[in-house]
Amino acid sequence: MPKHIGILTSGGDCPGLNAAIRGIGKAAREIFHMDLVGFCDGFRGLVHDRTMALESEMLSGILTNGGTILGTSRDKPHEMEIGGEIRDMTGAVVETYQRNQLDALICIGGGGTQKNALRLKEAGLSVVTLPKTIDNDIARTDVSFGFDTALGIATEAIDRLHSTATSHKRIIVVETMGHRAGWLALGAGTAGGADVVLIPEIPYQLERVAEAIRDRARAGKRFSIVAVAEGAMSVDDAREVNEILAKKLAAKSRWEERKLSEQLDQFHERHLEHTVRLTQQLEKMTGQETRLTILGHLQRGGTPSAYDRMLATRLGTSCAELLNQGVSGVMIAVRGDGVEPVPLEEVAGKKKLVPPGHPWIQSARLVGTCFGD
Repeated sequence: MPKHIGILTSGGDCPGLNAAIRGIGKAAREIFHMDLVGFCDGFRGLVHDRTMALESEMLSGILTNGGTILGTSRDKPHEMEIGGEIRDMTGAVVETYQRNQLDALICIGGGGTQKNALRLKEAGLSVVTLPKTIDNDIARTDVSFGFDTALGIATEAIDRLHSTATSHKRIIVVETMGHRAGWLALGAGTAGGADVVLIPEIPYQLERVAEAIRDRARAGKRFSIVAVAEGAMSVDDAREVNEILAKKLAAKSRWEERKLSEQLDQFHERHLEHTVRLTQQLEKMTGQETRLTILGHLQRGGTPSAYDRMLATRLGTSCAELLNQGVSGVMIAVRGDGVEPVPLEEVAGKKKLVPPGHPWIQSARLVGTCFGD
């Protein structure tokens, strides 16, 4: 039975992190009599052994707070910048684990965290992860905490933007987060009554988007809301990316693979201004005044929703239970009303994308939402 447990939060901040820390801490300390230590600022804090005692008073009053009391970062143990050099610090992580006499390490994070945790498992550490991300794109779990709060924020933003859209007869383009998965744009766009929803999983044709807006104008509806995931791509952009990825997969040398990776990086750098160009193109093609709102990090902040507090608490307490049973090397996944441990090998490096025939897409199409395809 493990007695000494470490906890860290990694990746982007997310509503519900403190609720998860609290759920783990209260159950582990008060029910299973485990000692807890928090590592500050994600895996970098683990490398440098920067700790925070997680006593009862530290867990009090944090349930409703956004962010994370432990701090976070996007550092990877195997590729960490130290003194201006990129180094593999996995050995330092193992030393910290042993120095603190840990029996297990809990890593709370998104897709990158799952991959980092698997590497630590392969290095011999007992690791358990919890799925958090506003993108809702972690494989093998029904949902990740943080998504519900971000969905509510994005939906409220679209609700508010309807006012200026209708008053000025404008097209309002709203960019949500979602680099590879469109759950947030799809959910907020549908719930907010967006007329067009563009997501990475469905490459769009610009002319079809413009035509849908012109059809609305001809019907006397002189405003439109366009919800766009940051990773949404036109058909031409998607073709370019897929061609680079196919060449990279078939590359016969490290040099060729590196060159193709550089091409991919250059594409993504150009794509950062995608919604700016889209907004300009729609104004030109429709003749309607068009404005862009990028929600950005607004979606990450603030008080977590009741659902996310419940979900994070449930995942946290279940994590403590499973650790008490000696379970490790898994992510605690949501399955319906329950949870189940899923081997990290089945999660790391995978994405949960929106299926083309998902019920949310079907419902959106049936109320007349245009996806540009």
